[in-house]
Amino acid sequence: MDEWGIGHDRIILSGMQFIGYHGTRPEENRLGQRFVVDVAVQLDLQAAGVSDDLSQTVDYSQIHDRVREIVCGPPLKLTEAVAERIAAAVLHDHPTVVAVAVRVTKPGVRLGETILAGSIIDIVRRR
Repeated sequence: MDEWGIGHDRIILSGMQFIGYHGTRPEENRLGQRFVVDVAVQLDLQAAGVSDDLSQTVDYSQIHDRVREIVCGPPLKLTEAVAERIAAAVLHDHPTVVAVAVRVTKPGVRLGETILAGSIIDIVRRR
């Protein structure tokens, strides 16, 4: 297993940044904040590598667009819910994906007088 915990062949989308309105505090829903999302999908990439044919793999621009739709879409209370929706959408949209790992980071989280570098939610979902 690798750092993502999903296997060897994978496509990774790293550091996608969006403004979302998720959170439990009214100011988070009103002002919005930056979310950084990483997605790794496990699937067999050999056929695509041998054939150089996009139809033999996952078009990661479609994953990006779906992540943007979820993060920039209707507000959710929990970052966990954002990650869960992303994972479910990737598995639903791409039947050849065996597993998906999603990391959602909220940079610069303020907790009272403390500012965290960020809070991170990491999930792995398999078929």
